[in-house]
Amino acid sequence: MGSLSLAASDLERSDGAVGSGPTLLCTPLMGTTIDQMLIEMQKAKTIGADIVEIRLDCLRNFNPRQDLQTLIKQSPLPTLVTYRPIWEGGQYEGDEAKRQGALKLAMEFGANYIDVELEVAHDFINSVSAKKPDTCKIIVSSHNFHNTPSTEAIGNLVARIQATGADIVKIATTALDITDCARIFQITVHSQVPTIGIVMGERGLISRLLCPKFGGYLTYGALEAGAISAPGQPTAKDLLDLYNFRLIRPDTKVYGIIGKPVGHSKSPLLFNAAFKSVGLNAVYVHFLVDDVEKFFNTYSSTDFAGCSCTIPHKEAALKCMNDIDPIAKKIGAINNIVRRPDGKLIAFNTDYIGAISAIEDGLRGLNGAIPSGSSPLAGKLFVVLGAGGAGKSLAYGAAQKGARVVVANRTFERAKELADKVGGKAMTLAEVEHFHPEEGMVLANTTSVGMKPKIDDTPLPKHALKHYCLVFDAIYTPKDTRLLREAKETGAVIVYGTEMLIRQGFEQYKNFTGLPAPEDLFRQLMEKHA
Repeated sequence: MGSLSLAASDLERSDGAVGSGPTLLCTPLMGTTIDQMLIEMQKAKTIGADIVEIRLDCLRNFNPRQDLQTLIKQSPLPTLVTYRPIWEGGQYEGDEAKRQGALKLAMEFGANYIDVELEVAHDFINSVSAKKPDTCKIIVSSHNFHNTPSTEAIGNLVARIQATGADIVKIATTALDITDCARIFQITVHSQVPTIGIVMGERGLISRLLCPKFGGYLTYGALEAGAISAPGQPTAKDLLDLYNFRLIRPDTKVYGIIGKPVGHSKSPLLFNAAFKSVGLNAVYVHFLVDDVEKFFNTYSSTDFAGCSCTIPHKEAALKCMNDIDPIAKKIGAINNIVRRPDGKLIAFNTDYIGAISAIEDGLRGLNGAIPSGSSPLAGKLFVVLGAGGAGKSLAYGAAQKGARVVVANRTFERAKELADKVGGKAMTLAEVEHFHPEEGMVLANTTSVGMKPKIDDTPLPKHALKHYCLVFDAIYTPKDTRLLREAKETGAVIVYGTEMLIRQGFEQYKNFTGLPAPEDLFRQLMEKHA
């Protein structure tokens, strides 16, 4: 399947394109009893959903005439009735005539929407055409649980659905790669009829989040994380509170974090709250990316305005950039990418700025006034444990500030390779314990020693810490590592890994928006959620 680029021209609505109203948020009700569904309806209203989807195939005992009347009449929100058969991914295994009969009853009792599968839609719509109330809209749906077909094939599918007499087209495909979402975006943005376009699975998440940007008629948000009606469905609460779903418009700029895995990242929480606080028309999402180059080639529009970059893409993404900040180039790893108005990608490494500025502030507190223009790191002996990505960031950052750098690593070769690049000295981790040519050194741990679950480990015994005036640990799970606790006990100033995390976020925000970061807000959110 050929790659498809979502360039600026693909994002512009065609004149006849539908979707003038805001995208609706629909919450599926998955209760197995009528009483459960009635409770769930109230919850959905409280959360802020626009519509509830009554999934009749989830009910254990179902008396169509009585139960439909109860559910539709008592719903505090407009209703979409679905009775999904097993052959289309649902739970209903009974008689087809009875199933369609229940949908016709739902229509009669005042359901606002009915979802009918493409396979039976033609006959169903013909059989109700005379009786269908104007207030009821028929959604004709097609589900593909294997992949996402080509744009041409999806276009043909839309035409087939339209030919049934559907009021609303619904297409759900499955994401094998995040770039599959682009084909669905192209369909919804140019569609002449109201269209629901969803790409299922974790790699399809952005198809659900960005529906309002690309003119989708509605998106689905679960009541609870454990009660999803399709793979990859977010919760309604996350859509509204985490991703600011109601603020997303066709001209909203999209930012995100690319990684694999990426779902654990707290970055969307920080950036979306920050964007909202200053009224910036932007959203920040999770991008689960397998192939970085394919991702950037596909989402090439300037509407995809930048991203943070995490493991395992920090090195691979370098090859896709048009321009790289000189220090980031030396470090050989990037974590912040901005798309300029001309479409070119420029990359930065804000990890080193985050860590180094936190360490400098710690030293300023210790040493008092420093001559303006010079760094408190200038002339300091700076010992970095670990020669990986974070180790490189700290070694280059400290050297740039005038520190004398020592790199220690499990394998001496890797330590030497980095030390040579920054004009420093190399040693093995085992040698660090007895290395103290002077007092008042600075220690920066970038190894994973002491990280959850092995929180009782430490990279350096306590007796060796007395030669350091400041100790920094890049680990932030836990925040208070054994290394930092023991360093504090020996009288050193300590700097937490969360400081590096939060400050590199300030830098990214500044690069994305050109504005200073709302630092207090970032700190409050980190305190509360991390």
